[in-house]
Order: sequence, then C-alpha cells, then structure tokens
Amino acid sequence: MSTACLALGLALFAAPSAPAAAQPARAHAPENLRALPAPERARAIEREYAEQSRGRRIPDDQLEFYLDRAGSGWGMSRIRQDISASLRGNGGGHRPGAGQGGWNGSNWNGQTLVCSSEDRRRRECRTPFGGRPVLVENISDTRCVEGVNFGGGGGTMWVDRGCRGRFAQGRGGTSEARTVRCESQDNRDRTCPAGFGNPAVLVRQLSKAACIQGRTWGQRGSSIWVSGGCRGEFAEDRRGGGRGDSGYTLVCSSEDNRARTCTWERRRGRPVLVEQISKTRCQEGRNWGWDGNGTIWVNGGCRARFGAR
Repeated sequence: MSTACLALGLALFAAPSAPAAAQPARAHAPENLRALPAPERARAIEREYAEQSRGRRIPDDQLEFYLDRAGSGWGMSRIRQDISASLRGNGGGHRPGAGQGGWNGSNWNGQTLVCSSEDRRRRECRTPFGGRPVLVENISDTRCVEGVNFGGGGGTMWVDRGCRGRFAQGRGGTSEARTVRCESQDNRDRTCPAGFGNPAVLVRQLSKAACIQGRTWGQRGSSIWVSGGCRGEFAEDRRGGGRGDSGYTLVCSSEDNRARTCTWERRRGRPVLVEQISKTRCQEGRNWGWDGNGTIWVNGGCRARFGAR
C-alpha cells in the first residue's frame, strides 16, 4: 500500500502543471516611429492607446498631436508615457497637465488636423482654418484625392471611402487670378510656363491621380511642373501684399543621407515643402519635419525648398 501511494505521489509530482492563461501580446512598434510609413505610424499609436484605454479609439486631435510630435523627434516610449498620463483621472478622460509638453486635451493649437473616414463612411470634421483643406500626409492605405474622397472649406471638411489624412489650409484668395492648366499625360513629367512672380497654388484638380505639392507638382522659378498623372489648374497666390512672408523660402539638404537641421523663422508659421530638389522623395514625418519652433530637420537624402504657409 505504501509503495502504491509513493508511486502515485511521484506521478502527481511529475505531472505537468496546467498551462497559464495566455497573456495578450502587446503591440510592438519601433522606438523611432519615423522609420515607419505614415499609415503604420498612425496604427502603432492607435494600438497603444487602445491597449491602455481598454479598447477605446484615440480622438483624432490627440492622434494628430502625437503624429506631429513623432515628426519632431518623440520616440514611442515617450508617446506611451504621455498616453498613460492623459488617461489618468476623470474616468480615463483628459487630465490637464498630462506630461510636460504633452497632451492635455486643450493645448494643441496646430494648424493641421486628422480627419478619418472610418469603415469607408463619409464624415465631416471641423477645421481650425477657414480655407479649403489640402493633404499634408496620407495616413490611410487608401489614397486621399481632393474632390474624390475629401474636400471642404469654410471651417469644415469631409472625407469618404476610407480616406484618412492630416490636412492643412490650402492657399486661397485666387478666384480672380489668371489660371494655368498643366497636365502630366501618361504619368510623364511636364513643365508649363506660368509667368508667376509669387508662389503658385493648386486651385482645381482635374485628374484622379493626386496632385500633391512637392511630390507630383511644384514650381521652378516662374514655371509649374507636374508628374505622376497630376493634372490641374494653378494660379498665382496674390496674398503676399503686406504679409512679408510670401517670398520667404529656405533650402535644407540631407547630404550623404545624413541628418541635418536648418534654422526656420518661427514667426513665418508652419513650413511647407515648396519644391523637392533631390531625387529622393521628401515626405513629411519620414525624412523631413518641423519641431514647432525654429528648426526644420531633413534626413535620408531629402533636399528641398521650404516656404511659409
């Protein structure tokens, strides 16, 4: 009997323990979010917020804040900490003073916004500007094309069919200006004489292919260039009188693919890419950006001319 009990005890001792409950895998994202394409960067921030908030969706304005900060050098660990700080107190709502220089629900005064078409449904967003919206960065897998799946003006904009992007105010005030049509046929590059003394602005997109300043259209001197199937009507931006910033530009170059910073006059406002000079495509948040103060950074071979919005 004692031998049988001993054998039973040894068997129980040797029996494998029941497996522990599987722990949910935590979303993984690299520390340097700028290494990710824009849609993946947005998804990484969304996943982190959802994990910390038990499945809630991050508000568009808070996502825009973190995308901007990521472009200025915030790593994923800092964003993770700031999300945690923003969710503490008030049942998970925004807590004023969440993190030094972080999100508090009211401290974002940027001139860009995120507007998202969830489940491919049409949605309207209020804008912090009164002019027409232009795409600054596409953060959806669906390509956002003005007039096709986004548009607006007068303080509101709309997105549809899965478009999700970061938008800013387009240059306006040109309805009475002379326009020049320039078309990239069969995706070929084309240059069109315009005779503009001031920066040009896209006033009407004619193609299904997106016309994105610095990527598929731009200005060289007094001429307009288009590529990648962009077809549009362009006009001279005549807002410059008395503003003092219409002609302000700055070239910043990443030589030998190295990171570089260039001084930007903060009083000019947020810079935009006016002309891409390098063969390497310059993409905001990926290989160029602005720190919100007086510095533009470039990396990975981006070389471009930047102007005041």
